[in-house]
Amino acid sequence: NHPINGEGGRIAEENRVDYVMDMAETTGTVWLGLTLNCCRCHDHKYDPLLQTDYYRFFGFFNQTPVSGGGGDPQMAPRLDVPQAHESENLEKARVLLKESEAQVADVWKASSEKRVLWKTSLTGERPESEAASVNPPSQTSSPKNAELRSALLVEEGKWTAAQRKTVEEAWEGEDADFKKARGEREFRRAAAQRADSAITRVMVMADMPKPRQTFMLNRGLYNQPGEEVTSGVPASLNAFPEGAPSNRLGLARWMTGRENPLMARVTVNRFWQQFFGMGLVKTSEDFGVQAEMPVHKELLDWLAVEFRDGGWDVKALVRTIVTSETYLQSSSISEEGARNDPQNRLLGRGARFRMPAWMIRDQALAASGLLSRKIGGSPVKPYQPEGVWEEATFGNKVYKQDQGAGLYRRSLYTFWRRIVGPTMFFDTGNRATCAVKPLRTNTPLHALNTLNDPTYVEAARKLAERVWLGAKAEFPSRLGAVYERLLCREPSEGEKKLWTGAYQRHLTHFRAHPEDAEKLLRVGVSPRDPSIPAAEHAAGTAVCLSVLNLDETLTKE
Repeated sequence: NHPINGEGGRIAEENRVDYVMDMAETTGTVWLGLTLNCCRCHDHKYDPLLQTDYYRFFGFFNQTPVSGGGGDPQMAPRLDVPQAHESENLEKARVLLKESEAQVADVWKASSEKRVLWKTSLTGERPESEAASVNPPSQTSSPKNAELRSALLVEEGKWTAAQRKTVEEAWEGEDADFKKARGEREFRRAAAQRADSAITRVMVMADMPKPRQTFMLNRGLYNQPGEEVTSGVPASLNAFPEGAPSNRLGLARWMTGRENPLMARVTVNRFWQQFFGMGLVKTSEDFGVQAEMPVHKELLDWLAVEFRDGGWDVKALVRTIVTSETYLQSSSISEEGARNDPQNRLLGRGARFRMPAWMIRDQALAASGLLSRKIGGSPVKPYQPEGVWEEATFGNKVYKQDQGAGLYRRSLYTFWRRIVGPTMFFDTGNRATCAVKPLRTNTPLHALNTLNDPTYVEAARKLAERVWLGAKAEFPSRLGAVYERLLCREPSEGEKKLWTGAYQRHLTHFRAHPEDAEKLLRVGVSPRDPSIPAAEHAAGTAVCLSVLNLDETLTKE
């Protein structure tokens, strides 16, 4: 699913070669942990990978029928995978179109005698007196009239589509019933086309009937082909299976074969990285000679074999990891641990790392009770500042925010435009090229998002509403409910004192400035419970928003 470049002036073949390189390099990164892109122009400087190996691997993907031309965001080949309502809408539209076509045919047939006289008045095949009851079109020698006369001199059964259209358009001026029927048909044809274009379609891969030749490219330039090569795998790895087809199916069998030392290890390492913040091999994108030798190599080997021999069962792998004593350890660190193993490479304690932006958002929605737990469905467009898409696309794309449950779907379902990603997701890959290692920073700029984005302010408001209605009236009890939902613990006495003081300051301000309270409580489209006094609700919202921004809240421990 590489980017498709439709920019004017780009050479189609250059685009196509870029696409093939992206496919080959992504496959190498995701499944083999190899930095194949280093071999576009020369042999790898460190790993036993040759430029020849790169272009032989490139050859597996060089057989797709993609031309490199732009203009179609859903480039063929593709499959229709309509949802139930899409299929129903298309079927209804096609039935209505068929009825309209039948109506046009009936009206056309009923006017056959009248049309004979009209034809005669234009072609001169019968005396003009016999066509006196018909008002002929202008007899000027315009190209349009010439086309009409030419079409009328051909038998109706032998008309081309263009000739039929010319005659029908001309006859509309003579027959009001036909004009009405034809207009209804075109309206329903457009409706059927809209229903067809709304069908969910997925781009897939395919090979050309006639294989394309593959050449090594001098310095990776599309227009400087060198020696011809055939599809194959790096010579330093396990051999290609005997009898396997020399295509992507054969490549898949090679990658998943028992002799392949990489695919299972690379995949297991990436899942380990997700739960521990760092893989057993630190460089999850590079298993080459410059990679770190894993401290727990035997563990990586064992997990890889279990994963492979267990039928590549991801759920079983995840269950094994998260139910292990290693994962269930506390992330508290001792002075000795900080001194001897600051990065926790020996796994002497539980993982501790800042959660990714999408997880922080989901956590806020879940704690507030807003999170929609619906599985599957179309992508959604949650809150986003105005003008972001428009500025990035010269006004060609307009962001239309969802309403209702669409605002509270899990971040997984957020629509993502590569040219400008969702504004609430900071420190994420740009999705222009493959990235398997997450970016993590702790810049204070993130607080501009988590303190001001409508998602977080609304989540804080609903969380405050939830605990104000569900806990005892005393503030410490409500604070305890907030801590339980966000931090899974009780607040300490010092924290209770600190937050009580903060709540009272906010409450005093909002009672003195009710307009500020109303402004804060209007953030987000979800309704608020009016039974809670506005000043109390606003002060509780401010406290909840602060707790949502604690380091302990934003960090997986």
